[in-house]
Amino acid sequence: MAAKTKAVKVKPDQKYAPTLLLPKTDFPLRADAAVREPSFRKRCTNDLYEWQRENNPGELFVFHDGPPYANGHLHIGHALNKLIKDYINRQRVMKGFKVDYRPGWDCHGLPIELKALAELKVTDRSNLSPIQVRAVAQVTAQSAVDSQREEFSSYAVMGDWKNGYKTMNKDFETRQLKVFYEMMNKGLIYRANKPVYWSPSSKTALAESELEYKDDHKSRSAWVAFHVDQPYNVNRGIIVAQALADLLPDSVSLHAVVWTTTPWTLPANKCVAVHPKMNYTLFRPSTSTDLNTVYLAATQRMDEMKEHFSSKYDGAAIDFVSLEAFAQIQGQELVGSRYRHPLTAESLPFITAEYVTSDSGSGLVHTAPGHGMDDYKACSPLGIEAFCPVNNVGDFTSEAGPELEGLHVQTEGTAKVLEMLKAKGTLIREQGYVHKYPYDWRTKKPVILRATSQWFANVGSIKGDAMKAIENVRIVPEASRRRLEGFVLSRSEWCISRQRSWGVPIPVMYDIETDEPLLTGASVQHIINIVKEHGTDAWWSMTAEELLAPEYRNNGKAYQRGTDTMDVWFDSGTSWTMIEERMPRPHLAFVADVYCEGSDQHRGWFQSSLLTSVALTGKAPYGTLITHGFIMDEKGFKQSKSLGNTVDPAVVINGGKNLQKDPAYGADVLRLWVASSEYTKDVAIGKTILAQVAESLRKFRSTARFMLGNLNGFKESDAVAYENLSRLDRFMLSEVYQFCKNVDAGYDEYMFNKVYGHLQYLSSTTLSAFYLDVIKDTLYTEIENGPKRRAVQTVLFHVLTAFNKSIAPLVPHFAEEVYEHYRNCFTAPQPSVFRTGWFKAPESWNDMTLREEFQVVKQLRVEVNQLLEQARSAKVIGPSLEATLEIQLPLSGADGEASSEKEQALLNRVVERYANDFSKLFIISEVKTSKMSVSSVADEKSVFSRSVTLPLAGTCRLVVQKSSLYKCPRCWTFTSTEQDQLCDRCASVIASLE
Repeated sequence: MAAKTKAVKVKPDQKYAPTLLLPKTDFPLRADAAVREPSFRKRCTNDLYEWQRENNPGELFVFHDGPPYANGHLHIGHALNKLIKDYINRQRVMKGFKVDYRPGWDCHGLPIELKALAELKVTDRSNLSPIQVRAVAQVTAQSAVDSQREEFSSYAVMGDWKNGYKTMNKDFETRQLKVFYEMMNKGLIYRANKPVYWSPSSKTALAESELEYKDDHKSRSAWVAFHVDQPYNVNRGIIVAQALADLLPDSVSLHAVVWTTTPWTLPANKCVAVHPKMNYTLFRPSTSTDLNTVYLAATQRMDEMKEHFSSKYDGAAIDFVSLEAFAQIQGQELVGSRYRHPLTAESLPFITAEYVTSDSGSGLVHTAPGHGMDDYKACSPLGIEAFCPVNNVGDFTSEAGPELEGLHVQTEGTAKVLEMLKAKGTLIREQGYVHKYPYDWRTKKPVILRATSQWFANVGSIKGDAMKAIENVRIVPEASRRRLEGFVLSRSEWCISRQRSWGVPIPVMYDIETDEPLLTGASVQHIINIVKEHGTDAWWSMTAEELLAPEYRNNGKAYQRGTDTMDVWFDSGTSWTMIEERMPRPHLAFVADVYCEGSDQHRGWFQSSLLTSVALTGKAPYGTLITHGFIMDEKGFKQSKSLGNTVDPAVVINGGKNLQKDPAYGADVLRLWVASSEYTKDVAIGKTILAQVAESLRKFRSTARFMLGNLNGFKESDAVAYENLSRLDRFMLSEVYQFCKNVDAGYDEYMFNKVYGHLQYLSSTTLSAFYLDVIKDTLYTEIENGPKRRAVQTVLFHVLTAFNKSIAPLVPHFAEEVYEHYRNCFTAPQPSVFRTGWFKAPESWNDMTLREEFQVVKQLRVEVNQLLEQARSAKVIGPSLEATLEIQLPLSGADGEASSEKEQALLNRVVERYANDFSKLFIISEVKTSKMSVSSVADEKSVFSRSVTLPLAGTCRLVVQKSSLYKCPRCWTFTSTEQDQLCDRCASVIASLE
């Protein structure tokens, strides 16, 4: 016998559930970036770039890429840089521009050369020919380019990756030599034997931009006595330093006190500099028994000198703690006097120099024109040559004397110099001295100033034109303008030669007998023609005869090729010529629309590009210059491998070994982190920050998913005309109008964190906390294709489109995925959201009156919600739909009125106009309005009331109590007259379905 089936009682709520139009979409809440992002990448990167160049109708927009160095894997700073560029390019594509963006790589220079030597397993490159080194260096650079290209592509950076430029390409090197040729023709290139920054660890000259300064460098400083043996000018036969001659009988020995932080430069000393208008004091140590020995130092330095000598120091030969001063002379009076070199006893002069100050030392400056630029400038007009007894590895040469030859100047060489000074009785005192000092930014080793024959660009003659060109450049942030101008103004020359094999050669032949350079138009042009055909390897592989222009082959002189290559900043600094050649736009005051790099490039690529461009064209190469900061960890420390606080962008995207610890966030989270950052300052990143950004993206997905789910079945052709929309719907479109205006401003200002902020506000505040909450009842319970529901869907369609297009440049994978899930809503769907153009809200949506009124509505909503919470806490009501609300407006002239007539009129108008909308807006079942004196309303236990004065919008009284009606089993509003019975609205909908 069959068992009896027990009847299942269906609850009324469950009975009507199938009739509700709940959201329906297969758009997932979880991104699962590792799986989904790659499926959208090609269409929004390579395909998109090619499509927009052929199809976009707008003007050309050139974003010139500053070439990252082709050395190793990318770090998080690379991601920051490339993604800022990508936001700008993508938004320009959506606005219809033809974007030109060719990623580039800086491929020459010492780090790559050192890697090549490491791969060849040699430590002494003198055993290798330049061609051998260059062959391996080229492979090393190309390998880095290939890996970095893939890594950049994983960030979804759109560009012409097939035709990216490399500074080692033959066509690039040819253009670079042409720039050299043009600057030479304008007299801007010259050779000089003068001090330059020299890196003994790299064995090459360095530019200022290749230095970094260490604040805690420790030197062995020395106070040295320079014996003044001729306090007058013998050659003229007259006494110049009359005070010295009068005060010092023949038995008195005078010693100038000189302080130096680089004792190793003393062998190269050629004079002592004084300030012509500074006063100098003759003094003796008070404790000295030697009355015939007198010292000389700047009067303003006497007190500080006493402090220097006040601490105990066994090595001090003379006690300067207590001094007896007996005369003063002016610096100018010392000119013509001579002294004996403290090591060699050579007779050398005193000179005057304006750079001498009373800020440090003794006011008498040891001057070695072979080891200091100020020294060189002071000595050169006097015919004093730059003497430099130091070789390219930082060791003393034989010119320094047999005791010093072969010793490294900064270590054992310094110790030996101090030892020799002490032995000769000229060392007064040695002291440790901690100060700021330049280091080679690659090897992290200290540099020296060393006079060698180098090639220079005379930028002093064009700095005025460069400053004028900067005036027409838009600089973001504007505060960085001063930094760039400061670097330009402080520079008079640019050392462009380097002692390397891996680079573009300085195209100069030298007379073997005289070392005179052959630098003529014919000679350089001949070499350019060779490079154009054979590449720069020809400089080392061809014979000197072949490299020599025909007109110089039979002039009775023998020539040899030079061995110097060009500074890598000259390489990248000429990259703008590529744009000028491919896409000339002579009508513009610039070559490229935008340059964007880190703040270190003010003295690097920004400046080298500016100087070469101004030299050749008279204009800046960029119309807009954007500068970003550096990367810090969450504690504000600069990221470094030694601190272990670096963040690898590849780990952010793909996850680490422990996915719980380092989840695979995908490229969009990396991109959104950059967008959320105020990049014009230093930018922080870490696990907590990334988790917060990932949560923001999850909220964006949730908001988009709700809108997608409720657009199910909607077509663009179903859209309701603007004039037929409700006030709420039109208000939402006015918010979209303002949102679009704000987003446009953010992109135009290149302030992407502002765009991110507007997206967050729209998603969380305007939509989730208000509009989407209010419209659920309409979406779920009205007739599917009825006018009310279609009106809301129309607004959702516009909101989602504006939201998705606005966020697309920042997180393209997300935007493509959203578009994929509602593209069929469009009358003419496109293969990519980036092909749909930029969203421009119609001016008709800009309803200021609605926005003013809804400000009042929102203020009322806040007050109502607080009152509902009181009723809920007292257990008078459960959900807010169980409540009724009465809005009582004060009678005209009532005693309780506390607002102006204008303000009260606004509130009265809002209450009158929105009376039928309040129940939906406040998500309660019934709202009534009335007019009565505020003071005449009595409170009851089941009634919750409060008087409110809204900011700039009048006064009213709100009264909340439990509804006397029943809950509709379908829409859950308390609008039914009987238990478990449908309300009139739902009954009508069910009837239409049946």
